[in-house]
Amino acid sequence: MRPLISAVLILAFAALMAICARITVPMTPVSMTMQTFAILLAGAVLGPRRGTVSVLLYLAIGAAGLPVLSDGASGLAHFAGSTAGYLFAFPLAALLVGLLCDKAHGLLVRFGLMLAAHVLILTLGAAWLATDIGLSAALEHGVTPFLIGMAVKSALVVAAAQVCRRWVKSDW
Repeated sequence: MRPLISAVLILAFAALMAICARITVPMTPVSMTMQTFAILLAGAVLGPRRGTVSVLLYLAIGAAGLPVLSDGASGLAHFAGSTAGYLFAFPLAALLVGLLCDKAHGLLVRFGLMLAAHVLILTLGAAWLATDIGLSAALEHGVTPFLIGMAVKSALVVAAAQVCRRWVKSDW
Protein backbone atom coordinates (compact mmCIF):
# COMPACT_ATOMS: atom_id res chain seq x y z
CA MET A 1 0.00 0.00 0.00
CA ARG A 2 1.30 3.44 -0.86
CA PRO A 3 2.54 5.58 2.06
CA LEU A 4 0.06 8.39 1.37
CA ILE A 5 -2.89 5.99 1.36
CA SER A 6 -1.61 4.38 4.57
CA ALA A 7 -1.30 7.78 6.25
CA VAL A 8 -4.81 8.78 5.17
CA LEU A 9 -6.25 5.50 6.49
CA ILE A 10 -4.40 5.85 9.80
CA LEU A 11 -5.74 9.39 10.20
CA ALA A 12 -9.25 8.34 9.14
CA PHE A 13 -9.39 5.57 11.73
CA ALA A 14 -8.03 7.87 14.46
CA ALA A 15 -10.83 10.29 13.54
CA LEU A 16 -13.36 7.43 13.65
CA MET A 17 -12.17 6.59 17.17
CA ALA A 18 -12.71 10.21 18.22
CA ILE A 19 -16.21 10.18 16.73
CA CYS A 20 -17.05 6.85 18.35
CA ALA A 21 -15.85 8.17 21.73
CA ARG A 22 -18.69 10.71 21.48
CA ILE A 23 -21.28 7.93 21.09
CA THR A 24 -21.65 7.28 24.78
CA VAL A 25 -23.85 6.02 27.55
CA PRO A 26 -22.65 8.00 30.59
CA MET A 27 -21.90 5.74 33.54
CA THR A 28 -19.63 5.98 36.57
CA PRO A 29 -16.69 5.42 36.80
CA VAL A 30 -16.41 4.22 33.17
CA SER A 31 -18.73 5.32 30.35
CA MET A 32 -19.88 2.94 27.66
CA THR A 33 -18.81 4.15 24.21
CA MET A 34 -18.33 2.91 20.68
CA GLN A 35 -14.54 3.40 20.96
CA THR A 36 -13.77 -0.29 21.07
CA PHE A 37 -15.75 -0.79 17.85
CA ALA A 38 -13.44 1.66 16.04
CA ILE A 39 -10.30 0.32 17.71
CA LEU A 40 -10.96 -3.29 16.76
CA LEU A 41 -12.07 -2.26 13.29
CA ALA A 42 -8.76 -0.44 12.82
CA GLY A 43 -6.86 -3.61 13.68
CA ALA A 44 -9.04 -5.74 11.41
CA VAL A 45 -8.91 -3.41 8.42
CA LEU A 46 -5.48 -1.82 8.67
CA GLY A 47 -3.56 -4.78 10.07
CA PRO A 48 -1.33 -4.96 13.13
CA ARG A 49 1.12 -2.16 12.34
CA ARG A 50 -1.13 0.51 10.84
CA GLY A 51 -4.05 -0.37 13.14
CA THR A 52 -1.89 0.00 16.24
CA VAL A 53 -0.35 3.24 14.94
CA SER A 54 -3.85 4.59 14.37
CA VAL A 55 -4.82 3.84 17.98
CA LEU A 56 -1.57 5.33 19.30
CA LEU A 57 -2.18 8.47 17.24
CA TYR A 58 -5.70 8.75 18.65
CA LEU A 59 -4.38 8.37 22.20
CA ALA A 60 -1.58 10.88 21.58
CA ILE A 61 -4.09 13.42 20.29
CA GLY A 62 -6.16 12.92 23.44
CA ALA A 63 -3.11 13.16 25.68
CA ALA A 64 -2.06 16.36 23.90
CA GLY A 65 -5.29 18.03 24.95
CA LEU A 66 -7.78 17.62 22.12
CA PRO A 67 -11.17 16.47 23.48
CA VAL A 68 -11.29 13.13 21.65
CA LEU A 69 -11.49 10.70 24.56
CA SER A 70 -14.70 9.37 26.08
CA ASP A 71 -17.17 12.09 27.05
CA GLY A 72 -15.01 14.72 25.32
CA ALA A 73 -12.19 14.25 27.81
CA SER A 74 -8.55 15.05 27.10
CA GLY A 75 -5.18 15.43 28.77
CA LEU A 76 -2.57 13.29 30.44
CA ALA A 77 -4.58 12.93 33.66
CA HIS A 78 -6.83 10.38 31.97
CA PHE A 79 -3.81 8.13 31.43
CA ALA A 80 -3.44 7.85 35.19
CA GLY A 81 -7.12 8.01 36.17
CA SER A 82 -9.75 5.32 36.57
CA THR A 83 -9.99 4.63 32.81
CA ALA A 84 -6.23 4.39 32.17
CA GLY A 85 -6.24 0.59 32.00
CA TYR A 86 -8.77 0.66 29.20
CA LEU A 87 -6.79 3.32 27.31
CA PHE A 88 -3.55 1.34 27.57
CA ALA A 89 -5.36 -1.81 26.42
CA PHE A 90 -6.63 -0.17 23.22
CA PRO A 91 -3.42 -0.49 21.17
CA LEU A 92 -2.86 -4.03 22.45
CA ALA A 93 -6.35 -5.02 21.31
CA ALA A 94 -5.83 -3.47 17.87
CA LEU A 95 -2.51 -5.30 17.60
CA LEU A 96 -4.10 -8.63 18.62
CA VAL A 97 -6.90 -8.25 16.08
CA GLY A 98 -4.47 -7.12 13.39
CA LEU A 99 -2.18 -10.10 13.96
CA LEU A 100 -4.91 -12.71 14.07
CA CYS A 101 -7.68 -11.51 11.77
CA ASP A 102 -6.15 -13.00 8.61
CA LYS A 103 -5.88 -16.35 10.38
CA ALA A 104 -9.45 -16.22 11.66
CA HIS A 105 -11.49 -18.03 9.02
CA GLY A 106 -15.25 -17.95 9.24
CA LEU A 107 -17.61 -15.47 10.81
CA LEU A 108 -17.88 -17.32 14.11
CA VAL A 109 -14.09 -17.47 14.55
CA ARG A 110 -13.80 -13.77 13.70
CA PHE A 111 -16.55 -13.00 16.19
CA GLY A 112 -14.62 -14.99 18.81
CA LEU A 113 -11.49 -12.98 18.02
CA MET A 114 -13.35 -9.71 18.55
CA LEU A 115 -14.78 -11.01 21.82
CA ALA A 116 -11.27 -11.97 22.95
CA ALA A 117 -9.98 -8.49 22.12
CA HIS A 118 -12.84 -6.93 24.08
CA VAL A 119 -12.08 -9.26 27.01
CA LEU A 120 -8.46 -8.06 26.89
CA ILE A 121 -9.63 -4.44 27.11
CA LEU A 122 -12.07 -5.17 29.93
CA THR A 123 -9.51 -7.24 31.85
CA LEU A 124 -6.77 -4.61 31.74
CA GLY A 125 -9.28 -1.84 32.36
CA ALA A 126 -10.83 -3.55 35.36
CA ALA A 127 -7.42 -4.51 36.76
CA TRP A 128 -6.37 -0.86 36.75
CA LEU A 129 -9.76 0.27 38.05
CA ALA A 130 -9.49 -2.27 40.89
CA THR A 131 -6.45 -0.44 42.24
CA ASP A 132 -8.74 2.53 42.81
CA ILE A 133 -12.08 1.02 43.86
CA GLY A 134 -11.32 -2.64 44.67
CA LEU A 135 -11.76 -5.78 42.59
CA SER A 136 -15.42 -6.45 43.37
CA ALA A 137 -16.47 -2.90 42.51
CA ALA A 138 -14.25 -2.89 39.40
CA LEU A 139 -15.98 -6.03 38.13
CA GLU A 140 -19.39 -4.62 38.98
CA HIS A 141 -18.83 -1.22 37.38
CA GLY A 142 -16.02 -1.86 34.88
CA VAL A 143 -16.90 -5.23 33.36
CA THR A 144 -20.45 -6.48 33.91
CA PRO A 145 -22.29 -3.50 32.36
CA PHE A 146 -20.20 -3.87 29.19
CA LEU A 147 -20.77 -7.54 28.38
CA ILE A 148 -23.84 -7.14 26.16
CA GLY A 149 -22.28 -4.16 24.38
CA MET A 150 -19.12 -6.21 23.91
CA ALA A 151 -21.05 -8.89 22.05
CA VAL A 152 -22.97 -6.40 19.91
CA LYS A 153 -19.87 -4.39 19.03
CA SER A 154 -17.95 -7.58 18.21
CA ALA A 155 -20.62 -8.59 15.71
CA LEU A 156 -20.63 -5.08 14.24
CA VAL A 157 -16.85 -5.13 13.83
CA VAL A 158 -16.99 -8.43 11.95
CA ALA A 159 -19.67 -7.10 9.60
CA ALA A 160 -18.02 -3.71 9.07
CA ALA A 161 -14.59 -5.26 8.52
CA GLN A 162 -16.00 -7.41 5.72
CA VAL A 163 -16.99 -4.24 3.86
CA CYS A 164 -14.06 -2.01 4.81
CA ARG A 165 -11.37 -4.52 3.89
CA ARG A 166 -12.69 -4.54 0.34
CA TRP A 167 -12.03 -0.78 0.22
CA VAL A 168 -8.40 -1.29 1.16
CA LYS A 169 -7.97 -4.10 -1.36
CA SER A 170 -7.71 -6.92 1.12
CA ASP A 171 -9.65 -10.14 1.40
CA TRP A 172 -10.90 -11.39 4.71
